[in-house]
Amino acid sequence: MSALDLPLIFTGLMGFAILAYVVLDGYDLGVGILLPAATPCEQNIMVSSIGPFWDANETWLVLGIGLLLVAFPVAHGMVLTALYLPVLVMLIGLILRGVAFEFRVKAQGWHRELWNWLFGCGSIIAALAQGLMLGLYVVGFAHGVGDYLFAAVVALGVAGGYVMLGGAWLIARTEGTLQHSATRWTRWGQIGVALGLLLVIVGTALENSTIREKWLQLPMLLLLLPLALIAVWSWVWHATRRLEHRLAGSSCANLSKHEWMPFFGAVSIYVIAFLGLGYSLFPYIVVARLTIWQAAAHPSSLRFVLIGALIVLPMILAYSVFSYYVFRGKVRE
Repeated sequence: MSALDLPLIFTGLMGFAILAYVVLDGYDLGVGILLPAATPCEQNIMVSSIGPFWDANETWLVLGIGLLLVAFPVAHGMVLTALYLPVLVMLIGLILRGVAFEFRVKAQGWHRELWNWLFGCGSIIAALAQGLMLGLYVVGFAHGVGDYLFAAVVALGVAGGYVMLGGAWLIARTEGTLQHSATRWTRWGQIGVALGLLLVIVGTALENSTIREKWLQLPMLLLLLPLALIAVWSWVWHATRRLEHRLAGSSCANLSKHEWMPFFGAVSIYVIAFLGLGYSLFPYIVVARLTIWQAAAHPSSLRFVLIGALIVLPMILAYSVFSYYVFRGKVRE
């Protein structure tokens, strides 16, 4: 294995960890954002649907940042220094979620309503902070007014995407009126995703000359990703519409094989968008400043860390799959 291959391997591992975090923690952040829109009884079911998983989902964030630190230490210093405040805000949101999650179980009356509201606030704070971090990263940590407006649009798009994931998760995991409401919430999130992606594409082309020039080099290849994105987005929209009509009807038989379709479609939207982002940024790990080879640690360090990563990653995958298997099925009151 050559010294040039190791940074590519770690880029792939880090990208996989970040994508896993965005999808898995994204749906439970989306459920938290939707919490204030539900009744108290529905709120208990919503929290129970993510209860066994949300802590483990955040492991992927730790893994992604850890790989950035050990494999690309120069980039780690630049990225976290530039994103110090958004990272701090995100951590405050995640801490607020954790505290509210534990306290709401023991609280009664208006105290439980308060913790539910704080759980929702922590979720939206964390989602917006992550979107802001992504937006600032794409523009290379520039500090112009247009750059901050672009980052704000990305933040709203990320929050909308989490709502889409959260709604699709609830369609698969709940039933009755809550499941019916989740079909509408999923489409709300889809509208936010569509508007966010459209504005992000336009804003990126205007704000980032490096990415714009790369888009112009292979226009036919690049065209495939937007077409796939539009196709999957439309499929999810029609799938949730069909489910909503069937749930509103008198017969809800044989829905189980269709209930996971919106969630898998929503995950596919994220995967396609992530591939487009990876294509746009490669080979830079800090846009227009630092490539993955310039930022990589010494090959001997990378080989040592790779052994640890190949041990830890299967363990994380194993206990994640096991927990999802044990707590499969519908969540009921």
